[in-house]
Amino acid sequence: MDFTVIDAALVGKLLLLLLIGLGPKIALVPFLEKTHAFDTETKVRIGRKMVLIAVVTALILFATGALLMRLLHITGGAVAVAGGIILALIAIKMASGPTEKPHDDIAAPVDPDKLAVFPLAVPYLLNPVGITVIIIASGEVVSIASAILVTALILIVGAFDYLVFTNIDKLAKRMKPVTMIVSEVVFGILLTAVAVQLIVAGLGNLGIITPTAVH
Repeated sequence: MDFTVIDAALVGKLLLLLLIGLGPKIALVPFLEKTHAFDTETKVRIGRKMVLIAVVTALILFATGALLMRLLHITGGAVAVAGGIILALIAIKMASGPTEKPHDDIAAPVDPDKLAVFPLAVPYLLNPVGITVIIIASGEVVSIASAILVTALILIVGAFDYLVFTNIDKLAKRMKPVTMIVSEVVFGILLTAVAVQLIVAGLGNLGIITPTAVH
């Protein structure tokens, strides 16, 4: 990402990446599956805490990402490869479709507060794409304006997440199970491609390979 010139293309690209990395799509199905046994009030509480934890974590990563990379002697390329590998594991599971009977864990007691933090806030809501993009952006921002832009977009996506997950029961009534499964598989395939692209870009950044330009 080139932050030397802030234009519509940069804003659009960053917003799209954050919608993938911090938006509701990847977390939606896991949220519905893991909170099905709770009442509406508890679901709203879980959703609210999940979004808060994810957004605060994203902001902390953005504020400290560049410093962490320097302290740990890692590069943006290494972060991209690591993020791509973890994303691939999640995406392949999504693309494979449901492999377990729904609600197999119905008898298992679950702490709503712990569930909101893990695995819902991280790694589902703030997923490897979001973590990778935010850390790399932290190391590449060149001005206060670019830092404000990234922060603002994180907050905008977080506000969208809040609207979705605090109104989840209303949305769930409009979602057809078959449509959700199909969209999950399709999105899983697309995310697998994103994961591969992250890995290729990271390896290119590290000088291990020379990625072919896409026209």
